[in-house]
Amino acid sequence: MTPETGEHLDKAREYLIKARGLLAVMHYNDEAGRAAYLASFHAAQALISERTGKIAKTHEGVNSQFNRLTKGDSRVDIELRRFLTQAYTNRPN
Repeated sequence: MTPETGEHLDKAREYLIKARGLLAVMHYNDEAGRAAYLASFHAAQALISERTGKIAKTHEGVNSQFNRLTKGDSRVDIELRRFLTQAYTNRPN
């Protein structure tokens, strides 16, 4: 694993922990949703970084690269492939 991949996975874990806490303890649905989106964004960046050595910085870039890299990969469930787009679309502003 490259250092960049590790950094993105660390960020993804941090946001996932934050999302769980915001939802379970504080019942802040909007903030939990935003943190869950950011967790998925960083996890997707980790995969992109590991497989290509590059980083996409925008949502559109991450989403398209993630979907391109996981297309036909039986290890990545179709719902997981859809989550990044759905979370971005439904995130609170």
